[in-house]
Amino acid sequence: MKNKILENIKTIFYALIIALIIRSFLFQPFYIPSSSMEPNLLIGDRLFVSKYSYGYSRHSLPFSPKIYDKRIIGKTPKRGDVIVFKTPADNRTDYIKRLVGLPGDTIQIIDKDLYLNDVKIKRKKINDLTNINCGKEIFKADLYEETLPNGKNYITAYRSDGTMMNTNKFIVPDNHYFFMGDNRDCSKDSRFLSSVGYVSFNNFVGKARLIFFSNDKKKGSFFKFWKWNRSIRTERLLKKIL
Repeated sequence: MKNKILENIKTIFYALIIALIIRSFLFQPFYIPSSSMEPNLLIGDRLFVSKYSYGYSRHSLPFSPKIYDKRIIGKTPKRGDVIVFKTPADNRTDYIKRLVGLPGDTIQIIDKDLYLNDVKIKRKKINDLTNINCGKEIFKADLYEETLPNGKNYITAYRSDGTMMNTNKFIVPDNHYFFMGDNRDCSKDSRFLSSVGYVSFNNFVGKARLIFFSNDKKKGSFFKFWKWNRSIRTERLLKKIL
């Protein structure tokens, strides 16, 4: 009996070690709690983030232990990547946004248009007056397909009855990056320097890759499996994140 208990403890210990290795160095699941990335990521989406995409830092490990202040095997991110990072304000909270600006870039919004290095980002309207969530509010938004200079394109939402019209020019410091949410009028991101601002490369956690599960909370809790036939968004299962 004693040997059986010890074997079970060893099995659980090894399973935890394997899970820790996978979570820290390969893939980690994340849950989308806000609407800042609509229409591309929805509240209730559960996704896998690859931890190896940009190398490793202390934020690759659980609880971000202060054992090393640099990045190991760092790989350069690309404009348009959807990335999970720790907010500079507390180095603890996970945010997920789209990478828009690289070190040395300038970013500015002028009359609703996004400018990168003084060149207006190409965008094409694809839909008018779509319902978009913002916390407990639902507003009408116009959807645009934006295309970055490297050819990366994605869908953004701009509030139809008023948006962030103009900003000062943001200049991205060395080894830092500028992020924006796809739901442009409902996203706390690098435009808000006091709370998010420019994000250090060391704060990167990983690249968002795949939605493995999605549940509409308004139609049933994730834990109420008997309501999954109504709440699961089957069209989003195993959807690649662009």
